[in-house]
Amino acid sequence: MAREQRLMEIFVEVADSLIDNFDVIDFLQRLSTRCVELLDVSAAGILLADPHGELQLIAASDEHTRLLELFALQSEQGPCIQCYRSGAPGINIDLTSRLTTTGWSRFAARACETGFTTTHAIPLRLRRRVVGALNLFHTEARHLNADDVALAQALADIATIAILQQRTLEQSHIENAQLQAALTNRIIVEQAKGILAERRQTSVDDAFTAFRCYARSHNLRMADVARQIIDGTFDTELIPQS
Repeated sequence: MAREQRLMEIFVEVADSLIDNFDVIDFLQRLSTRCVELLDVSAAGILLADPHGELQLIAASDEHTRLLELFALQSEQGPCIQCYRSGAPGINIDLTSRLTTTGWSRFAARACETGFTTTHAIPLRLRRRVVGALNLFHTEARHLNADDVALAQALADIATIAILQQRTLEQSHIENAQLQAALTNRIIVEQAKGILAERRQTSVDDAFTAFRCYARSHNLRMADVARQIIDGTFDTELIPQS
C-alpha cells in the first residue's frame, strides 16, 4: 500500500506539471528520491540532453551520486551515456566485472570507489525520442526483477512526459529553450547550495534538503531563491536547518 501511495503521489505531481510555474528541477529531484524508495535501490541520478544533444546532470538522490554522474559526463563513459545514445536500457550491470574491461573501466572503478556494485540505466523516452537517461545504483549485489524494471521504465516515461509537457515534438524550438533553461537553472542551484553548505558548515546534501524544503513551503521556484542567495539579496538565516 505504501508503494501504491507513492505512485499516486507521483501521478499527482505529473498533473501539476501542466501549470505554468511548474518547477522541472524540483520534480526530477523528487523523482530521483522516489526511485530510491519505490525500487529499493541505493541511489538514482537523472541526465538530460541539452539542445545540442549533450547530456547534462539534472538531478541526483545524493551528493556522492551527483559527483559520480559528473565523472561519467566528463569521461564520456558509463551505462547512462550508452543508454541515451542507443535508446536501450541496461539492466543488472555488474560494475565489479567492468573493472578490467575497456569502455567503462574508469567509470566502473569510480563507481566501486563510491560504494556501488550494480547499476541500471533506463532511457527517458517518448515514442522514439530519447531526451535523457535514469541511472539506478545498488551498494549490494542485487538485481531488479521484471516487475521492478517495468516500474523503473514507467517512472522514466513519467519524467519524460513532465519534461515535454504542453509541447509537441514539432515545437522543437520551445522544447530546446525550456530544456536549456532547466539546465541553466540547475547550475545556479548547485552554486547556491554550495554557498549555503559553506556558511552553515554542513554537508551539501543537508544544505540542499533545507533549501528545497524552504522553496517548496513558500511556493517559490528553487532557481529564483538560488539567484538571490548568489547575489546576496536573500537572508539565508530564513532557511531552517534540515
